Amino acid sequence: MASVDLRLLRYFLAVAEESHLTKAAARLGIRQPPLSQQIRVLEAELGVTLFHRLPRGMELTESGRALLDDARNIIAMVDQAVDGVRRVSQGEAGRLTVGFTGSAAFHPFVPSVIRRFRESAPHVHLVLEESSTGELREAVAEGRIDVAFIRGAHADPGVQMETVLEEAMLAAFPADHPAVKGRTRKRIALSELADESLILYRRHSGPGLYDAIITACSAEGFSPRVTQEAPRMLSTLSFVAAGLGVSLVPASLRRVNIEGVVYVSVTHPAALRAPLNLIWRDAPLSGAARKLIDEARRQRDASLAT
Repeated sequence: MASVDLRLLRYFLAVAEESHLTKAAARLGIRQPPLSQQIRVLEAELGVTLFHRLPRGMELTESGRALLDDARNIIAMVDQAVDGVRRVSQGEAGRLTVGFTGSAAFHPFVPSVIRRFRESAPHVHLVLEESSTGELREAVAEGRIDVAFIRGAHADPGVQMETVLEEAMLAAFPADHPAVKGRTRKRIALSELADESLILYRRHSGPGLYDAIITACSAEGFSPRVTQEAPRMLSTLSFVAAGLGVSLVPASLRRVNIEGVVYVSVTHPAALRAPLNLIWRDAPLSGAARKLIDEARRQRDASLAT
């Protein structure tokens, strides 16, 4: 089976389309004698004559005409494959799976990063998956999700993590709670929650926030009465609306307008902050994953500069 150098096919196409060696050589940016020699090499490899040599040009033989369309298709397919590989490497094509916790999605940072990524890489097939922090960490470690926005304060072995922002925590009260009913309280001391039934996001799903809340309460001199643990952070607000207790949630969840819930700022130690972290597997990343991480870093750095 003959093996043909793609370079020779490109030379053949140039001569066939220009019907002239000198014009083809100029188009290719080479000298005429080497081009003529390479055409003869191709003919020798194929065992056919591709051109009639005329006084003022080159004319395809029957064999040359038979090769012309196939040569165009082969070169086009190779060029398309090379372009596709480069686009994937540069993060302009391919597939990207982005995970996020329900609470993370309510901070404007996350949709902003995804929107800018989509604008810069419209040909990437983007898949979004919502889950708990624990499930997302596991999925990233196993390579089922490329990158994820989580609330957890630590990453698993084999997983890289960067904090993209930190935000304050708010107290979420039932609307008929004595502390907020009939009053427009703008701030409450963390110590005032000492006797409240506290609803927290399940520790197994988000140990970072859970432990930060417990630690902050201990620093204020009390051990919180955790009476409910919700499977999702947004579920804590449903429990609050049902009158089951009070919760502490990231400030961005104020955007969740649930009837029966009143948000109040909390005077608390500086350590009680809600982080938003970006995690990815500690392994060679796809171009699309690198592109999204870079976009998150740009937006984080821009927010810190303002």
